[in-house]
Amino acid sequence: MKILVCISSVPDTTSKINFTENNSKFDTNGIQYVINPHDEFGLTKAVMLKEKLHATVAVITVGESSVESVMRKTLAIGADNAIRINLNPKDSYSTAKEISNYVKDNPYDIIIAGKESSDYNGGAVPCIIAEILDIPFINSCNGLSMDGDNAELSREIDGGTEKLKIKTPFIIGGQKGLVEESELRIPNMRGIMTARTKPLEVIEPSEKTSLTESVSFKKPTPKGECKIISKDSISDLVNELHDVAKVI
Repeated sequence: MKILVCISSVPDTTSKINFTENNSKFDTNGIQYVINPHDEFGLTKAVMLKEKLHATVAVITVGESSVESVMRKTLAIGADNAIRINLNPKDSYSTAKEISNYVKDNPYDIIIAGKESSDYNGGAVPCIIAEILDIPFINSCNGLSMDGDNAELSREIDGGTEKLKIKTPFIIGGQKGLVEESELRIPNMRGIMTARTKPLEVIEPSEKTSLTESVSFKKPTPKGECKIISKDSISDLVNELHDVAKVI
């Protein structure tokens, strides 16, 4: 069984976000990149399936050379090889199109992506891949087990959980629950050393096609200062809630 995990490199949540060129481009200076959290759940699940089913796990990303440290981390976690498509993607379509073109020539039984990235939160890449490749797509997936070519999955829906059965090939948009946070793999020294010898293939983009363009970015309004009210001044607290916050 061959498993492909789509990886997105996103800014660490502690990074200070700024924009350049009249707020039209993201400023990458001083940004520390990490594996997108939803992708990390998917990668851990893929490694678990690898250990159980003797599968192979590849990871793929669309990005420039700056993302290679993140890809090396995925190899240290347990992926067998990595593919980087050498393109700075402009939108979800360009990312999905490049991955789809690669998969057309290199088929996989299961494709695992995060349901969305923590930077742009578009949530569009896995469903576009499914459409281009004409394979089933299960979004918000929080459960996956395999029996040969048959899979049992679960996903969140309004008011409950939906159970599904499907045959390979398929793609999922994974999230927390696919594995628990306590099950996430932390690279150990052996994994880090082994990752140095695992292949990281760099290929050139096939189309460089994008359908949208970011015009400008705007930061959210900064939060106001915290006002501390003494526990003995209940009347002041009530006035603040009623007259200022207007929540009572």
